[in-house]
Amino acid sequence: MTEATAGAQLEAALPGVLPQEDLDNVLRALDTGVAVAAIADWRIVFENGKFFQWCPPQGDADAPLDQRMEGFKADRARDRISKKRVYRQEIEHREGARSTWLEISLRAYDEDGLYALIECRDMTAQKRAEYMLESYSEVSERNTRELQKEKDRVERLLLNIMPRSVYEEMKDYGTVTPRRYDSATILLLDFVDFTEMAISREPGELVAELNDIFSAFDRIVEMFGCERIKTMGDAYMAVAGIPEASPDHAADMARVALRLRRYLDRRNAAHTRTWDCRIGIATGPVIGSIVGIQKYVYDIFGPGVNLAARMEGMSEPMRITLSSETYDLIKNDFIFEEQGFREVKGFGEIEMFFLEGERERTSIRRENLI
Repeated sequence: MTEATAGAQLEAALPGVLPQEDLDNVLRALDTGVAVAAIADWRIVFENGKFFQWCPPQGDADAPLDQRMEGFKADRARDRISKKRVYRQEIEHREGARSTWLEISLRAYDEDGLYALIECRDMTAQKRAEYMLESYSEVSERNTRELQKEKDRVERLLLNIMPRSVYEEMKDYGTVTPRRYDSATILLLDFVDFTEMAISREPGELVAELNDIFSAFDRIVEMFGCERIKTMGDAYMAVAGIPEASPDHAADMARVALRLRRYLDRRNAAHTRTWDCRIGIATGPVIGSIVGIQKYVYDIFGPGVNLAARMEGMSEPMRITLSSETYDLIKNDFIFEEQGFREVKGFGEIEMFFLEGERERTSIRRENLI
């Protein structure tokens, strides 16, 4: 079939509309590439300018379609066309640094199935839109993952400085309402001769050891459902009974204190440098709240905190001192040594006790914890 014959068939398909010469000119002026090829050998018998531009012959002007279209699957195309189906393929046409994405479709051109009509449609804009959408989706997913990681990191940091229930309240409402707790048990621990250690020891080594000790303390405190409130230099503060009320807050804190001391005993036995502490425990009313605007800190205030500080200051190395309020709550479950009444600044005379250990009948339940 010659180019003229192909044009004649196109004219026959549109009788009386355009003469053959005008129809050929219309086909050549289309922005869509159009060609007709013999299916037997894929010889091109007609093509317009766009088709020639997008699928040019490389050296051989008579090169068949399968040599002019990269990746063209000739047998598959021939099979689909014989079944009156359309063969489609996407190719990338390059002109210098510019790329044009084309969608190629082939279908039977004549009733005998000897020729195929080939159409090339420029789908570069569509491809770019798809790439942009895909890139935006990837960026969005990546940003979402990074945002979630940052959110998780911030949550972990905030949970290190405040109880979870307080964090949830701040997350939901943007603020935390100060709350009064009528009865909570507070523990204060301070190391003996820490100032001398800070002067005589290498700073990095000292801080590393202190970090190891406080990390172990945190695990013990968490084990008994208590909350670490803060560290102040070498001082360590924890509380039981807030923000979630617990009827056993005094007993839980007593168990924490005994295990903190036991941990230090074991550590000192395995190291040349020892860490001795004083521990004070008191039970009383406190107020819990977030303090600060730019740097959040959850802190507690009140008589219970002040009394615990007095108990710690009046304690002795590796001894646990507590007040009568705490003693009355746990006296049946623990072993004590009486100290008698002593004058406590701001509180008058208070009966004080050394906490020595836990009675056997209660210690069985937690003997494997520490």
